[in-house]
Amino acid sequence: MTPPVTLTDDALLIAPLPRAETIPSRWYVDADYHAFDQEAVFGRMWQLVGHVGQLAKTGDYVTAKVAGNPVVVVRDKTGDLRAFYNVCRHRGGPMVTAPCGHVNMLQCQYHGWTYRLDGSLRGVPRFKYTELFDKRDYGLVPLRVATWQGLVFVRLDDAEEPTLDELVDGIAARIAPWRLEALRFYRRVTYDVACNWKAYVDNYLEGYHLPLVHPELCERLDVRGYTTETFRWHSLQHSGFRGTGDGYYGGDNEAAYYYFVFPNIMLNILPGRLQTNIVEPVTADRCRVHFDYYYDDLSDEQRLAEDLAFSDKVQQEDIEICEHVQEGLTSRAYDRGRFSVQEEAGVYHFQCLLKAAYRSAMP
Repeated sequence: MTPPVTLTDDALLIAPLPRAETIPSRWYVDADYHAFDQEAVFGRMWQLVGHVGQLAKTGDYVTAKVAGNPVVVVRDKTGDLRAFYNVCRHRGGPMVTAPCGHVNMLQCQYHGWTYRLDGSLRGVPRFKYTELFDKRDYGLVPLRVATWQGLVFVRLDDAEEPTLDELVDGIAARIAPWRLEALRFYRRVTYDVACNWKAYVDNYLEGYHLPLVHPELCERLDVRGYTTETFRWHSLQHSGFRGTGDGYYGGDNEAAYYYFVFPNIMLNILPGRLQTNIVEPVTADRCRVHFDYYYDDLSDEQRLAEDLAFSDKVQQEDIEICEHVQEGLTSRAYDRGRFSVQEEAGVYHFQCLLKAAYRSAMP
């Protein structure tokens, strides 16, 4: 792993929030930082890929991209979850190409090699005359897989820290009695955004922009009581509702919990529902954001449609401003800025974790 040549020790220094500067603009725009992010950040952290409700039966699977690598998680015949690189050991073809589905076995979509659900190689068409070949040496390459509150995570590396429990420590107790594993998957909506993944995360982590960018959202949230709390590996933005009285968008005694789990996972927890946002880096100036929607009740189609429509409106507003910000980050006029102590503690916390990840990957 080769760090970008412009990554200096000075840029990795962490100053107290009141005196800190934001990270340099080149971290958002240079291709060498995109490549470094994949290895130093995404290749070393737990990544959210789905929900156990999508993997209820033997042969159910979900796919994802982690640090640029295609992965698949499948329920095997013993009832365990298995995670593998979604890559055939023959010539790199995919086992499955859909985001989720069901299979009896994993079969390469290129040349037809078949693998059992435990990853062992089963069938090799037209390999009769190949010498010194042992199927036991060509099983799918496994990955670590773990669950929390019904959410399924994978990890590419073998490091012990941070553990998944450390990443999410305290969240379950804070949102109790809500339990996320009781919710049911409804739909995935994916957005392609013309900005660096870090610019999108920065935007999520502060309510500073809400009055200008999301006026309708401000009519539902109690923005005056909007608070940010930071923990070791995650942060929380918390707000009460202004009380719509419809029992769904929240009453006076309910709240919205917006959790960010480093480096790219968002858990938007509201009464009766959960949105998970997974921010996938694509290039230095593009990311892909996967919104997965979960509900406690899927019977009211009108209510679900209204919720998705409102969420889409907010997301389109975020996309527009993030794409403008990316243009600003590439300009000659900007390199580093300052933080609002009152409003941007979450952004500062994320950027400190990013600096620590970069430093740990330095030779």
